[in-house]
Amino acid sequence: MSINKTRSFLYTLAKILGDVNAVKKGKVGKRIMRRTAGRATGKALRKLFK
Repeated sequence: MSINKTRSFLYTLAKILGDVNAVKKGKVGKRIMRRTAGRATGKALRKLFK
């Protein structure tokens, strides 16, 4: 297994664990909003520095 595949797997696992944790705490809506805001910020920065 290459380092990139391992890293990708770990990031995916962390995302799933964060989702499970949000469901346990009842904060799914807040997590969805933060992830959406993060994606929008990432797209804006990508366009800015492209």
